[in-house]
This record gives sequence, C-alpha cells and structure tokens, in this order.
Amino acid sequence: MSKKAVILLSGGLDSATVLALAHEQGFACHCLSVDYGQRHVAELAAASRVAAVLGAAEHRVVHLDMNQFGGSALTDRGIDVPTAGVQPGIPVTYVPARNTIMLALALGWAEVLDSCDIFVGVNAVDYSGYPDCRPEFIRAFEAMANLATKAAVEGRTLRIHAPLIDLSKADIIRTGSRLSVDYRLTVSCYQADAEGRACGVCDSCRLRREGFTAAGLPDPTDYQT
Repeated sequence: MSKKAVILLSGGLDSATVLALAHEQGFACHCLSVDYGQRHVAELAAASRVAAVLGAAEHRVVHLDMNQFGGSALTDRGIDVPTAGVQPGIPVTYVPARNTIMLALALGWAEVLDSCDIFVGVNAVDYSGYPDCRPEFIRAFEAMANLATKAAVEGRTLRIHAPLIDLSKADIIRTGSRLSVDYRLTVSCYQADAEGRACGVCDSCRLRREGFTAAGLPDPTDYQT
C-alpha cells in the first residue's frame, strides 16, 4: 500500500465502514479519533478496537476540551440527550463546529504524511439533520483545504472522501457486511455506558437499529436493557 489516507474514526458504525472501504481501495489507513469531551467516551475504545481489527497503519487520538464551551447534549451533561425519536430540525446533540474542527485536524496530519486523501463517515440520508454532514459542507471544506495548504499550492490536490454521504443506513450496513466489518466492535450510542452498551432510545440508536432491520441483518448491538 503506497497511498496514505487519514481516516476520521469515531468508533461508530459509519466510520468503521469508511475505514474498511478505504482499506479496500488500497490506502494505508492512518486513523484519527478525537477525545473532545464527549458524553459517549466509550466510542474511543471502540475506535481502537476497530483500527486494530481492520488493519490500520496507525491510530492516534487527539485530546480537545470542547466541553468547556458546552452547547450540545454530547458535551454538556446539563442538557439531556433526546430519546423521543428523530425530530425535524437540528437536535441538541449537534456539536457546534465539530466536523469542521475534526476535518481541520485531519488536514494537518494529512499534510505531514504527504497524503492527499481524507476519509470521513458523514451521511445526509439517515441522519439527525446536522448541517456539517451535508454534501455542500464537504465540497466547501475541500475547496478551502485546496486554498489553505502548502501541499495544494505546490500542486497536490487534496480530496475529502465521503463515500457514505448518499447511502441509507441499511446500505451502509450491507456495504460493511460485504467487507466483513464486525459491527459488534462499534459504539454508536450518544449515551453509551462505560462498557459501551447502548441505550437503545437516542437518535443514533434508533437509526442504527432501523438500519439493521431494513438491511435484513441481525442487530449485534449490546443494549443496556
């Protein structure tokens, strides 16, 4: 594998699938996870498991303290995670600027690695309505990256790969299953406990469960009850 790519790896179902896709395409996968003060910190242990099993060339965790700002149910324990089902509008689980920050970190590492490829598992079909998961955001960040970096100025065009962006959750699961992704390793729940067990009622759990049902595959998720 001569091509290097930076893979944003949260430890969830989508990012695990993206890692498997990048590996299939022949990339040496340098995985980046971010400990940003998230409520569901168990996803970081999941990311480590996924990176090891799926053959990542390297896995690093960057530590940020985004919970000093709050503003999201994922970074402020004074805000409850919604459990009534996916609702219209942008939910309180949206973390302000999270994908912008994470992609910027990935961009910096990609330059150091002499890599022109960054993979991210955003999805704009079965998702919670986050503005930084839309195709127009990915296109805009890619355009910015190709203006802001030494690599691009010197002629090495950088690409942001978002291979899941137009897929349903069921199609994502089918894709990962074809690539032998073991979804038992992953954690998607917004309020997973210390063992990584899912609550089963947050938006992320509902979308994940519905995805397995629609894909016609058994749900391997470990639920708290």
